Amino acid sequence: MKKLTAIFVAILILMTLMPMSALAGEAVKLTMGSWRSDDTTQVQALLDEYKEMTGVEITFAPTVPAQYNATLRLQLDNGTGPDLMYSRTFATSKELYDAGFLMDISDIPALAENFTPASLEAFQADDGAIYAVPYAAVSQIVYYNKAIFSENDLEVPATFEDLLKIGQTLKDKGVEPFANGIASNWDILECVFLGMLPNYVGGAANRALYETGEKKMNDEAFVKALSDFAALSKFLPEGFEAINNEDGPAMFGIGRAAMFIDGSWTVGMFDDYPDLELGVFAIPAPEGNEPGLCFHSDMGMAGNTATKHPEEVKDFLAWFASAEGAQEAANLLPGGFYPMINLPLTLSGEMAQSILALNEGKELDFRFIWKDFMDMYTIMVDNLNAIARGETTPEAAAEAFAAAQEEILAAKK
Repeated sequence: MKKLTAIFVAILILMTLMPMSALAGEAVKLTMGSWRSDDTTQVQALLDEYKEMTGVEITFAPTVPAQYNATLRLQLDNGTGPDLMYSRTFATSKELYDAGFLMDISDIPALAENFTPASLEAFQADDGAIYAVPYAAVSQIVYYNKAIFSENDLEVPATFEDLLKIGQTLKDKGVEPFANGIASNWDILECVFLGMLPNYVGGAANRALYETGEKKMNDEAFVKALSDFAALSKFLPEGFEAINNEDGPAMFGIGRAAMFIDGSWTVGMFDDYPDLELGVFAIPAPEGNEPGLCFHSDMGMAGNTATKHPEEVKDFLAWFASAEGAQEAANLLPGGFYPMINLPLTLSGEMAQSILALNEGKELDFRFIWKDFMDMYTIMVDNLNAIARGETTPEAAAEAFAAAQEEILAAKK
């Protein structure tokens, strides 16, 4: 009798954990939208595992990356949007939440427990609501050729001053220090300067002071960052004005330059160069500054408010925000993309672990202008290019940044 009672109690517990649709014998089928069409096989494998655990079937239905934003908005407007969807960061996704398309998932406990405020900020509305589970981030780092460093008795730099000394040593020996150029008009800002900036202005708390106007972008920290960028630009390769972001990895990969500052998403490209002895290090802070690193929020996972299965959608997002779900998802992330959950996870591949380990002991933040200052993008690129070409000074660039900052903040009042 006791055995039968125990079995009965166990059945009752299982029933309370199952969605009502499952109890009713209905097959729950959900769809997931994404711009990551290259990941179809891996993601569907993850969703199939989830089905084995829960009985909920989720079909991965990605869109061509360049068309994702427009296609998703059209689907949501027409009531045909996916139940679950990959979420862009900041303004793009916030617009969808403000329009009523994305669920408020703030009540999922794992969000507060497993993610830092900076990670959540990329998916946070003005009212404080969280509308997506942070999924993956990318780092802005320095790739280096271990063989070239060894041949020239060089070590990974501890400070930015050390990095400049390495640049001078290599240049004196006829070796191009860096493979970076400015022809693409984005990477010199996103990867190089914004990769440097956390070492000068600090993390999220200090960034917020610039976003309120309490700090100005012509202050000592910004002028120092721009001055160090100017010093670094002296070690860009000959003809850097014509070198784009596709040329740089190739130039570095074949050994024509010792270093390349870029995003972690580029790491897979170097598989094409089997003779390359690849190493990575964080862009170092100047002497006396606390080290920082640009660990940029790239994508999250959101739920559609119009779904016919809100409970199952919420359950998936809760699992996705858990340690177990994050580990499963981490196994399927493309090279150079890293889980944003603030828990230790096992990553496959020595290089993946090496890049993620660069986060340790550093103040992490996303790209400085991404939240409130995207309208400064062109101004920043133009001034950085001008500094690299010797056509303006760090001080003049800082004044231009501060003027644009003031104009943007005034427009918000």
